Amino acid sequence: MVEKIVGGIAVALLTAIGRMLWQNRRHLTLLRVLLMPRTRVRVSVAVLLRLHEEDHYVLFGSVTRPGAFGPPGGVVKYQDSAKPLLERLDFAPESRARDVMRHDLRGFLPAYHALGFARWLQRGTDREPATECLRRELVEELGEIGHEALGPEAREVGFHFVRRVIDGPLKVPGESYRQIRFFEVYDLVLDRPYAAKLRTALLGLAADPAEGLVIGASRREIVRGRAETCVVLPQSAFLIGDRRRREDIEPVS
Repeated sequence: MVEKIVGGIAVALLTAIGRMLWQNRRHLTLLRVLLMPRTRVRVSVAVLLRLHEEDHYVLFGSVTRPGAFGPPGGVVKYQDSAKPLLERLDFAPESRARDVMRHDLRGFLPAYHALGFARWLQRGTDREPATECLRRELVEELGEIGHEALGPEAREVGFHFVRRVIDGPLKVPGESYRQIRFFEVYDLVLDRPYAAKLRTALLGLAADPAEGLVIGASRREIVRGRAETCVVLPQSAFLIGDRRRREDIEPVS
């Protein structure tokens, strides 16, 4: 009798574990947070543009990390309709000085809500579509690097999905929280003349030694984290694979 009870409990546990693994099959790396449910985690959701010609990847200068370069792109924004769900997840937006960062999907929540947050992201509801975010960020960043004249082309281009990466959870040096970053990487769709024009222009800027805010970096330089005298930001590694190679660099503002 006892053996039957124990066997039944074991089967029930295995079934429950199997069900949980299946429900979270796209986010298995996040199951680690269940081992530290009371830990606070920082989450961010971003989209990156992979623009390259053979082993020559275009990187933009960072506004918040002077002297460092990374892929064009930025943080996805949530819509007002997402606020009730984010409140249920105890999501606390990260405070940032610039108004353009309002509604960014970047903030803190309890570790036990990380899986729920990931599942909500997967549904794609009540948030900015990744391609819309990338188009908006590309226009904004072209202005920041002094090439706003390319904005009209950037507003019209399309993108092709490359990969999705969940980076973390990782311990942040000097902080009490863990960090989980969600990335989607896209290529430019070259189906229209303005898209080809934009690509040609950006590759030209990256190849121009006189251009101070756009560079080209090889795979080896991305892995090393340096292209000549320029620092290559860690998220650049997701242009060439799904694994980070270096620690993050803290912003100055």
